[in-house]
Amino acid sequence: MRDDPSVIALVTRAANSDQDAWNEIIERYAPLVWSICTRYRLQNQDIEDVGQTVWLLLVEQLGKLREPAALPGWLATTTQRECLRALNAARKTEDAGRLDDALSVVDAATIEQEILAAERNAALRTALGELPLRCQQLLAMLISDPPRSYAEISATLRIPIGSIGPQRARCLERLRRSSALARLGAGEIENQPPGR
Repeated sequence: MRDDPSVIALVTRAANSDQDAWNEIIERYAPLVWSICTRYRLQNQDIEDVGQTVWLLLVEQLGKLREPAALPGWLATTTQRECLRALNAARKTEDAGRLDDALSVVDAATIEQEILAAERNAALRTALGELPLRCQQLLAMLISDPPRSYAEISATLRIPIGSIGPQRARCLERLRRSSALARLGAGEIENQPPGR
């Protein structure tokens, strides 16, 4: 993995017992852990057990990571190993076919895509957090599910309906210029499908 200064700083802070850094690591990478578990077709209880084990192992190993920027890869590898342990335990007790099925759907390229998605999502959350509150509110309302009407956005934010489009364009331009997205690489973000 490339040397991402934000990941290095986050790992350093967490290794120094910074609770906010730990919370950010979990928020940032829990979707990665969860997505790997679901690719192995684990049961919900097994997913919870694997997740808990991965986070406990991280607590034990965080200060020992040789490459702090490699945290996403470490989490992915550790999650894979724990998923295999859970499947092997299940195989011994109940269903011999689950392990073979799970191994056929998980490969290194898929895990790499999951790591990149976690990094993109974290960069996007950081970039959104750097925007002025007004832009954050406007963009959140525009992408909400179900979508908000321009009339509702206008009433809530107290801006004319005709100003919503131009303000959205300015907010998106500020988002594109964000340092968090610049570190990730503009090409990676621009090549994402809409809504990602």
